[in-house]
Amino acid sequence: MAKTPKGEIELLRASIRYHSWLYHHLDDPQIPDYEYDQMVKRLQELERIHPELVDPDSPTQKIGEVGLELFRPIVHQVPMMSLDNVFDPKELKSYFQRVRKGLSLTETSRLRWVFELKIDGLAITLIYRHGYLDTAATRGNGQVGEDVTANVMTIKSIPKQLKSSDGSPLPELLEVRGEVYMTKDAFARLNEAQLSANLPLFANPRNCAAGSLRQKDPKITAKRELSFWAYQLVQIEGGVKLGSHSESLRYLTSLGFPVSPEIKLFDDEDEILAEISDLENRRHNLSYEIDGAVLKIDDLELRQALGFTARAPRWAIAYKLAPEERETKLLNIEVSIGKSGKATPFAVLEPVLVAGSMVSRATLHNQDQVRIKDVRVGDTVIVRKAGDVIPEVIRPVLELRPDDAALWQFPTRCPLCGSPLERLEGESDTYCSNPYCQGRTIQRIAHFCSRSALDIEGLGETRVALFVDLGLISEPPDIYRLSHDQLIGLEGFGEKSVNALLEAIQKSKSKPLSNLLVGLSIRHVGEGAARAIARQFRTLERLMSATKEEIESIDGVGEKIALSVLEFFSNPKTYAICHQLIDLGVATVESDGSEQVNLEQNLSGKTVVVTGTLSRFTRDEAESAIAARGGKATSSVSSKTFALVVGSDPGSSKLTKAESLGVPIIGEEQFLILLDTGEIGTINPSGRAE
Repeated sequence: MAKTPKGEIELLRASIRYHSWLYHHLDDPQIPDYEYDQMVKRLQELERIHPELVDPDSPTQKIGEVGLELFRPIVHQVPMMSLDNVFDPKELKSYFQRVRKGLSLTETSRLRWVFELKIDGLAITLIYRHGYLDTAATRGNGQVGEDVTANVMTIKSIPKQLKSSDGSPLPELLEVRGEVYMTKDAFARLNEAQLSANLPLFANPRNCAAGSLRQKDPKITAKRELSFWAYQLVQIEGGVKLGSHSESLRYLTSLGFPVSPEIKLFDDEDEILAEISDLENRRHNLSYEIDGAVLKIDDLELRQALGFTARAPRWAIAYKLAPEERETKLLNIEVSIGKSGKATPFAVLEPVLVAGSMVSRATLHNQDQVRIKDVRVGDTVIVRKAGDVIPEVIRPVLELRPDDAALWQFPTRCPLCGSPLERLEGESDTYCSNPYCQGRTIQRIAHFCSRSALDIEGLGETRVALFVDLGLISEPPDIYRLSHDQLIGLEGFGEKSVNALLEAIQKSKSKPLSNLLVGLSIRHVGEGAARAIARQFRTLERLMSATKEEIESIDGVGEKIALSVLEFFSNPKTYAICHQLIDLGVATVESDGSEQVNLEQNLSGKTVVVTGTLSRFTRDEAESAIAARGGKATSSVSSKTFALVVGSDPGSSKLTKAESLGVPIIGEEQFLILLDTGEIGTINPSGRAE
C-alpha cells in the first residue's frame, strides 16, 4: 500500500490514529513519542506536497482521538487544540519567520515570547463558576472530553474555591487549562508501595498520572500524589481585563493557581535557542518529566491576528527535545515468541535508568535490524526511550567493543520448543513453525482473554502461563472447562479469587462475535476488520462457510484479510476449536438491534442524530435502537432534531450546528437514558445534564 504517496498517506493516518488511541485512552503506548512525532511530520509533509490528497478526517486536521468512554462526555466550549511541533533550531527559526510574515513584521522586528516547559502529563480544563470549581474535563478529541471532576477534586494543588489576593471581585465564569502530572519522587514512592504489596510496578510518571485521573474510585486518585500547573486562561466573564499571556498567568497566581516557576519571557530569538540548549542539559535535574518546551506569543491581540489552523494555534509552537539516550552493556540477545509465532529478538541489558524508569530489556525489532545495527553481546550500546514506553537499542559504541565480540546469528530453531524458525518470502519477520509451541500458546490465550477480545478479568499472561504449565489449558475452549476443584488451592487462588475468575469467564460468553474474532488471533484481523466482518456475517457459522469473494467485498477488508480468514477456518484444528466454543456456550452472534421488538415507542415523533463512535453500539445498532422505539435517526442536524448523541471522533460540523440551534448534545450514558425513558435533561453550557 505504501509504495505510492496515497498509500503511504493512508498507512500513516491509520498508524497515527491507532497509536494516538493507545496513548491517550488506554495509557498503553507501543512506540516512543519521537517515532510518533516523526510519523505526524511525514504525513504533514506528504499532504503539503499532495494537497489533492488532504482529507478533513486526517489526524493532521484533528486534535486527537477519543477512545473508550470511561466517564460522561463534556463538550468543550473552546476546543482543546494540539500544538504543532518543531524538532531542531532550523525548524524553529523557520517558524519564527512564518510568524513574522503572518503579522507583516520585518526581519529585525522583535516579538515577546513566553517560554514554558512542556510537562509530560495529562492536559485538563477546569471551569469555575462564581469562584467555585464546577467541572473538570480531559482533552478527549479536543471537542469532547471526559468528566473527571470527582477525581480532580482530590488533587490538593488545584483550588476548589478561588480567593482574590487583592480583594477584587471574582469572575462569574473562569476556564483554566493546565497539566496534571506526577513528580519523580511521588512516582518512586508509589512504586515502592507497589513493590511492598507485591503488585505490578508502574512504567512511568505520565502513564501513572493519566491512569490515576481515570480511576472510577476517587479515593484511589487521592492516594496518588498528583500535582498540577496552570498554563492557560481560556475564558473569563466578569473581573479583570487582560492584554497578555504573562499578565494572565500572574492573575491566575493571584487567584491561588500554581504556575510553573520555570516560565520566562524573551524577545530575542537567539536567547530562546540558548535557553533550549540549556534545557536539554538540565532536563534530568528537574523534579518532573518533560519532553520539550512551549513558546507562545505574549500579546493576546497578536494571537488573535494570527488565528488557528484546523488543529493548532499559529501563535504557539512546541519544541520537542531529542529522545533521551543512555549507554549500558549488552549482556545477551534473546528471542521471544508472540501469539502469532513471531520471533522477536530483544536485548538483555545491564539495568540503566532511562527517562524515569529502569530498563533491562530493549527491542531489536527483527533479524534485519540486528544485522544492520551490528550489535553484539558484550557491546556497550546506546539505548533510547522517548519519554516512556518501549526502549530500543540504537547502536553500539564501536570504540568500546571487546576484541572477542562475535557477530550474533539469528537462531534457526525456536528457543522454546525447538521447532524450525521460518522467514516467509517478502517479509522481514521470522516465525516459529510449530502452531502448538508453548510460548505461542501462552501469548495466544492471553490475547484471547485481553480487554479487546473476550475481556476475562483476572486471566492475564502470568496466570495463563501457570495454567498452561499445569496442563489445565492449551487452547481457548479449555478456559470454559476450568472448574472450582481445579483452581482452589493453587498459589494465589482462595475461595474469593476462584469465584471471581469463574464469574468473569462466564460473563465473557456474552461478548459479541467481533470480540471473539479478535480473540481468535486470525492473522491480519484487527479490531476494525473484526467489527466489519462480524457486522456483515452476523454469526460465526455463516462466516465459517463464507467464500473469499464474500469476505473481500467488505469495505476495508480486501484480499489479504480474506485469504487469512479462509486459511484460518480451513485448518481442521482451528475449525474444531470454533465448534468447541459454540458447544461451550460462547456467543457467536453480532447484534444488529433487530431483536429489540415490542419496545415502548417513547421516541415516537422524535429525530435523533448520532455522530462519532459509541462504545456500546455500532452506528447501525444505535440507529436501529432509535427506530425500534419509534424514533427517526437521521444523518444531519436541523432545528427539528431532538438530540445529538456524541461519541468519540464526532463530526465538528454537527456539533457546531447543534450548538447554534440549541439542540441538546448528549453522551452515551445519556443516550441509554433516552432510549429507556424517551427524555433527556436540559444541557447547560458545560455539557452537564440538569
